[in-house]
Amino acid sequence: MRNFTYHNPVKLVFGKGSIAELGSLVPRDAAILMTYGGGSIKKNGVYDQVKAALKGIHWLEFSGIEPNPQYDTLMKGVELARKNKIDFLLAVGGGSVLDGTKFMSAAIPFKGPEPWDIMEGKASIDVALPVGCVMTLPATGSEMNRFAVVSRDATHQKLAINNEKLAPRFSILDPETAYSLPDRQVTNGIVDTWMHAVEQYLTYPLDTPLQDRQAEAILQTLLEEAPKVFKNPRDYNVRANLMWCATHALNGLLACGGISDWTSHRLGYELTVLYGIDHAQSLAILFPAVLRHEKANKIEKLVQYGRRVFGIQDTPERTADLAIAKTVEFFRSVGMKTRLADYGIPASDFDKILGKFKPADRLGERRTIDKQGILEILQLCD
Repeated sequence: MRNFTYHNPVKLVFGKGSIAELGSLVPRDAAILMTYGGGSIKKNGVYDQVKAALKGIHWLEFSGIEPNPQYDTLMKGVELARKNKIDFLLAVGGGSVLDGTKFMSAAIPFKGPEPWDIMEGKASIDVALPVGCVMTLPATGSEMNRFAVVSRDATHQKLAINNEKLAPRFSILDPETAYSLPDRQVTNGIVDTWMHAVEQYLTYPLDTPLQDRQAEAILQTLLEEAPKVFKNPRDYNVRANLMWCATHALNGLLACGGISDWTSHRLGYELTVLYGIDHAQSLAILFPAVLRHEKANKIEKLVQYGRRVFGIQDTPERTADLAIAKTVEFFRSVGMKTRLADYGIPASDFDKILGKFKPADRLGERRTIDKQGILEILQLCD
């Protein structure tokens, strides 16, 4: 096991009716900006619950944060916050709303001319406004971590930042808020959660048995609960289990003492930027191909994954192959497509995708996947 430091300052409030506690969690004398997306929170009752909980507190709102939040949109929120001297941000929605709000928390007090420098690593985050959230879509784990992912169409970029100042002060998770989610978002959330757990797990052995079993527990729970949510979308316990899995998959615990492989995420960002496909959709395409390409490097953990998660008992080689096949089968069982061709992305576009990478770029837990390796992975996606 590697050395590590773990600190998670997020206060998590979980369960039915927990939005009512919002008034005791936000600073009552603050100037609050509530951020949200396309307006679904007004249709499912969440907006009214938040409004009731904030009674007697001064707040403004900023809407329109997209899936894969866009820099230009977020900068409109930054301007609104600066104009009104906002000093607390409340994100209400899914991971994209929270990610965008985290960026805004750093951009609002930023003194430089170009806040995008924060995303490119050209500027440090010296100060950030406090953020709280009401999470309505279990997927990203952003409610209990210090990450944020933001896109910029003008430069065809999708970048991630990681800073302790971005961790929410509190997060409210009420599983009932997920009842009205369309199947596509439910599917995306399940696959996104799966990927967060498995990309921190399926690398090579580092004698981390507890972390391994924590990841396996998340994966096995998803296998058990995913079919149920489509049969009975209003099953509270199923929604609660899926929401709790999403939080645990990326709250930092699985990464302690180990090593991660975010190849599928890194490549997936480019598919989202270039073709507009959902983040989780890109992961379901790429991950099986990454496993096939990296099978020799991941063979020990692939065998462990196959045996412990899927119950496969065969030779190591056969177990690894069946584990990859079972992963594809699971993705498809929850309604996810798994090939580039399913989205009309031809092999003739591979050069366009490869053009987003520099010759010196290296991916994978061993940093051995170069541009040629990326091309080979793309070829395995068809």
